[in-house]
Amino acid sequence: MNQIPLSHILFVSTALFFIGMYGLFTRRNMITMLMAVELILNSVNINFIAFNKYLYPEKLEGVFFSLFIIAIAAAEAAVAIAIIINLYRNLHSIDVEAADEMKF
Repeated sequence: MNQIPLSHILFVSTALFFIGMYGLFTRRNMITMLMAVELILNSVNINFIAFNKYLYPEKLEGVFFSLFIIAIAAAEAAVAIAIIINLYRNLHSIDVEAADEMKF
């Protein structure tokens, strides 16, 4: 059975990471920025799984780290959505610049 080379997996992971970075730095919509952060976290998960498979196939540390990152990402998404909903209720916008104008 043929295996996918590690360089191909790392290329996909790197592409996901830089797409996420581009989305994080160029978008002003908070929901889009949240999705970009999720792309970055998923690229890290791909790296953990790929290196675990190719370097230590008998161990599961990469899988455990990936599960931990998925749990952290779910909690981060829940908190971020709550903050975005609160900002939308107060400002009627989810633009980052509108959030800068809000006085705390």
